[in-house]
Amino acid sequence: MNILPNRLDRGFFRYQREFEDKALEVLRSGWYILGREVSSFEEEFAKYLDAKYCIGLANGLDALWIAFRILGIGNGDEVIVQGNTYIASVMGITINGAIPVFVEPDEYYNIDVEKIEEKITNRTKAILVVHLYGQASKMDKILDLTKKYNLRLIEDCAQSHGACFHQRKTGTIGDIGCFSFYPSKNLGAFGDGGAIVTNDEEIAKECRIFRNYGSEKRYYNKVVGANSRLDEIQAGLLRVRLSHLNELIEERIQLSNNYLANIHNPYIELPTVRKGATSVWHQFVIRTKKRDKLIEYLGNKGIGTLIHYPIPPHLSEAYRYLGIEKGSLPITEKYADEVLSIPLYNGMTDDEQQYVIDAINSFKS
Repeated sequence: MNILPNRLDRGFFRYQREFEDKALEVLRSGWYILGREVSSFEEEFAKYLDAKYCIGLANGLDALWIAFRILGIGNGDEVIVQGNTYIASVMGITINGAIPVFVEPDEYYNIDVEKIEEKITNRTKAILVVHLYGQASKMDKILDLTKKYNLRLIEDCAQSHGACFHQRKTGTIGDIGCFSFYPSKNLGAFGDGGAIVTNDEEIAKECRIFRNYGSEKRYYNKVVGANSRLDEIQAGLLRVRLSHLNELIEERIQLSNNYLANIHNPYIELPTVRKGATSVWHQFVIRTKKRDKLIEYLGNKGIGTLIHYPIPPHLSEAYRYLGIEKGSLPITEKYADEVLSIPLYNGMTDDEQQYVIDAINSFKS
């Protein structure tokens, strides 16, 4: 048996007729940029999240850096962010000239809220919360800190479409929620796509202007903006996927619960979900000190795996200029050496999952 770490084709074939009908509808409409599909998706996604406003963008990285730009966070300002995130989270900060201040993760792979306050200085302007692997972060303590120190709160929800903390969906708790619709996401497009979500009318208005060359009215440019627009075809296809998102999430929860109940190996540490939070299981991430051997072992059995992520941002070549030495974030670095994402995808069969479970359970050092 050959099992990929992720399968996108099955997500297409399940709703093939709906996707193809929508694509043809858009192609035949003659309107391909900022039309009915984009505005309808924005309304529907905002409603799904119970948010007031959604602004469709070209990709998730644009959502991040535009969010900081709109909030006026730039040169010399500090932004607190967890150390074990994907590098795009950090790029959203540094593209604007701001400085990332890294905080270690907790046992749920999200930012350790007990370690945030000690990092706050008079230059701190915001906290960027990353709901990693699909699980909502502990937001109540973070909200208290933003109020205490008058900080902005941005949520990176690239992996957490539909996840909740205390019944509130991620992306609606802070000032701005940033989403990616990269094809592998739970709410994935068939190319790049992203969005900003907010309950602030003025922020929403500024984002709409900024994404379209800074233009509120055609050829009248209010600010120096960007060309970052979710296109009509991707918006239409996302509308189809959004209509099925709850059932897709439920399937991933069932698959993940099966892993949790049936993987039993002393060399493997399974993920857990925080009380009060939900996970939409964008990835199923285990940890093991025997990672290289496990990757090889599973690979020999035809089982693919991925590492999310092998190099923490502070140790990447891109951020060498920050001067953060190896060993400065020991938990972040330990996770980078041990985490492994095993196969999880919509359309995964019982036989495929059982094959993965049996292989992991039979692994010995």
